[in-house]
Amino acid sequence: MIKRIYLAGNPNVGKSVVFSRLTGVHVVSSNYPGTTVEISRGSLQYGDKDIEVVDLPGTYSLEPTSGAEETAVSLLNELPKEEIAVVNVLDSTNLERNLSLTLQLIEKGFPVVVCLNMCDDAGHRGIYIDSDKLSSLLSVPVISTCAVTGAGIKLLMSTIQEARPVSRPRLSHGERWLELGKLIEQVQSLEHRHHTLRELLEDASVRPWTGLLMAAAAVFVSFKMVRFIGETIITRITDPFFMEIYRPLLEKLTAGMKEGGFWFHLLIGDLINGGIDFKQSLGLLTTAPYIEIGMVLPYVIAFYFILSLLEDIGYLPRLAILLDNLMHPLGLHGYAVIPILLGFGCNVPGILSTRVLESKRERLIAATIISIGVPCVPLQAMIVGLLGGFGGLYVGGVYLVLFSLVIILGLMLNRLMRGNSPEFLLEIPPYRIPPLYLLGRKLYFRVKGFLLEAMPVVLLGVLFINILMYFKVFDAVTGLFAPLVVNLFGLPKDAIVALAVGFLRKDVAVGLLAPLNLNIKQLFIASTLLAVSFPCVATFFVLLKELGLKALLKSTLLMIGISILVGTLLNFVILR
Repeated sequence: MIKRIYLAGNPNVGKSVVFSRLTGVHVVSSNYPGTTVEISRGSLQYGDKDIEVVDLPGTYSLEPTSGAEETAVSLLNELPKEEIAVVNVLDSTNLERNLSLTLQLIEKGFPVVVCLNMCDDAGHRGIYIDSDKLSSLLSVPVISTCAVTGAGIKLLMSTIQEARPVSRPRLSHGERWLELGKLIEQVQSLEHRHHTLRELLEDASVRPWTGLLMAAAAVFVSFKMVRFIGETIITRITDPFFMEIYRPLLEKLTAGMKEGGFWFHLLIGDLINGGIDFKQSLGLLTTAPYIEIGMVLPYVIAFYFILSLLEDIGYLPRLAILLDNLMHPLGLHGYAVIPILLGFGCNVPGILSTRVLESKRERLIAATIISIGVPCVPLQAMIVGLLGGFGGLYVGGVYLVLFSLVIILGLMLNRLMRGNSPEFLLEIPPYRIPPLYLLGRKLYFRVKGFLLEAMPVVLLGVLFINILMYFKVFDAVTGLFAPLVVNLFGLPKDAIVALAVGFLRKDVAVGLLAPLNLNIKQLFIASTLLAVSFPCVATFFVLLKELGLKALLKSTLLMIGISILVGTLLNFVILR
């Protein structure tokens, strides 16, 4: 009886979709021990038994050249071959290259079932594959599937138990490619046809000039959509809920509590103009849930929806390829653009997604850049609201400072940090129209993960800040840092509280600047400082989890130094 099924194949052949079809929603993702490579595990019910299904990292060869391929080979050898089956998922539109791994798996004696995925795309491109003949030549089962629609998946599931080792002589590398050529000649036929509009767009999106124009248009439309969806959710759903349902309920529940008492301060916070202000009260039951659910979550939902759409359409890999050369001076590869884009929605998922980067060096560079130079959507909204009345020049100035910091910081970290960034290899899939149900599932799991990661941290952060404020610890902080803020940054003493609250939520801190009657120079300096200074508490704990204590301390010292330098330069040099 088979105990485990492995899904093996090149990157971007649809393994994850096949995995989803086989296992449903009961999926556990975890890092392989000793690595940052994430492995997905699920189960397939066969008769009255559950068989474990493991989605291996994408690999081109059983002779590892990267950490992901080493992990894949290690997993394949964990159990005896008689207790496993390997479903080798192939891209039907690129059969020759994909079959190289197939031959290696068969030669190593693994029980293999070949899954010819994307058979619909192959037909659209005039590629016809005789799966029966291929099965006969390889002596293993070959099933044609379209995992997106589910075509062939049922037959694949019933065939897995038929997987058996096949005796096949080991071929040298050159002999294997000769064998592949002979196989292709016998099983594949091509039909001449003209390029479709989709294929013309695919080509244009990776060429320098047309690609950059398409990228600018895609980013512009994406951020417009994120803002539209996020603001619609806030105005139609979250704000009405908090203002019309939740606030009256809180007022009834706390009617008997003494205002200014410890528990009232802890749970509700401070009353603003005699009432609860969800942005400024800073209570566990007021500001904490409102920040996370009322302000941040709508933009996270919108951002993840657009990101998932771009991923499943097939555009993000093209954007990564297009920006690859531009990212090299910063010590990063093109794929780092995805965590950076995520960081514009919220720094927490942006830093979490640095896991896709190969080395710890790349992850530290990307995470530091996101923490310092990438403002989240709520912070951007507050900066626009605060500075927009003085003209777009000041809002643009904040972004110019942040962009300059990203470039300078990346160049500096690339030169100072030891180690190399591994070579960047990325498969470019064809453009596809993704099914809505798959987009919905991906959105659900990402939003769920965000809430589970961020909500406890925000609650703990509000609790910590609240206790400090109740016992007047911030008064001592104000006195300690007054010379720095007043003499170097040119800000009034009262601005220290807003800067300190930035550790909890930067957007809330920007809102606290409004009542201070600052002039435009002071508003610009304070807003920029909050954008580049120490990250919010949620980001801080995620940095600790992802980078470790030593790397976090380095990153923290760098942030503090850059904040002091930027504030001083803006005050004495640039804005004189």
